[in-house]
Amino acid sequence: MSRLVTFVVAIALLVGLFSGQPTPVRHNEIRTLDSSLNRIAVVGDSYTTGGELGGLGSHGWTTRAWQLLARDGIRVAPDVAAEGGAGYGTRGNHGSVFEDLTADAVKPDDDLVVFFGSRNDQGVDPTQLSILAYGTFQLARRTAPSAKFLVIGPPWPTADPPDPVLRIRDALKYQAGIAGATFIDPIAQGWFVGRPDLIGKDGVHPTDAGHAYMAEKIAPLIGAQLTRQI
Repeated sequence: MSRLVTFVVAIALLVGLFSGQPTPVRHNEIRTLDSSLNRIAVVGDSYTTGGELGGLGSHGWTTRAWQLLARDGIRVAPDVAAEGGAGYGTRGNHGSVFEDLTADAVKPDDDLVVFFGSRNDQGVDPTQLSILAYGTFQLARRTAPSAKFLVIGPPWPTADPPDPVLRIRDALKYQAGIAGATFIDPIAQGWFVGRPDLIGKDGVHPTDAGHAYMAEKIAPLIGAQLTRQI
């Protein structure tokens, strides 16, 4: 009889193992348990959110960049916080500045924080902009002490950006240096110069093709800061 009881108990345990309800795993638990993932926060404006002219959903540069990185063996767990119209000193469509978005996106275990933009700060005093950028980067550093920073300045679709945009670029480059960040200058690199096919009819926002182009530019920059899964 004891053998029969043992057999029945063993069968019951196996049935429970294979047919029982799985224990739910929350998103933050996935981030914690899988050490092969590179944790990334992205803060940006409408160049990151996308819009009616291009870049929505799977067509956005972030999604495309994650796909490109995956092909190179770099797996990411991203948190993207972006808002149209937002900048370091300019509130976006929902009232946020980059510091607010940083508070939303950056987590203590992040490996990399990416800041992209913003041309929306053209009306902000350069000294004030520099102070606000400093505060934003410091918030990110306090939140994610071990993260690397990648600061991408504002792009411009022509070879002659206005002086206020150049001042934004210069302020961010300076503060990126203080923060120990890698700074990328799309203006100096002429990202969109001579490529009107990448910009929508408003002359400002990238099309789907423009977002694919940005992904091809930004994915290697992100990959250089991260590690590949061996």
